Amino acid sequence: MTGAHLRRLCLALPGAREEFPFRPGLSVFKVGARMFALSALNEMPLRISLKCDLDLGAQLRHTYPAITPGYHLNKRHWLTLTDDGSIPDQLITDLIQASYDLVAPTRPARSKKRRRRAARLSNKRVAVTVGDRTPLQGR
Repeated sequence: MTGAHLRRLCLALPGAREEFPFRPGLSVFKVGARMFALSALNEMPLRISLKCDLDLGAQLRHTYPAITPGYHLNKRHWLTLTDDGSIPDQLITDLIQASYDLVAPTRPARSKKRRRRAARLSNKRVAVTVGDRTPLQGR
């Protein structure tokens, strides 16, 4: 996998963006305010750090020598994959998607805002019509 291919995969995910908060050349891919992948895309071999489920991470580290605990990250929740050809590209793609799924909001923020607005409007309507008085009575 190349750095350009990794960038395309990450940025193809809904709401994903690339930032460089740590140093130039170290791409951090985020959704919302949370990062799901980071890599120095120009370095060879390509190393990719991804968030991972605890049990799956332990299993992958035992299965693939090129998968190690996250470099400079929480070792329990992050993996660093060294793309030396021993890890199938499809597994890398699946792990990128899984990392994204762990940190992505469950619903787009736009629909959350709509639901909150609808709930507020609904609560106002309920508050006005609850009881035996109509909004115009008692004024």
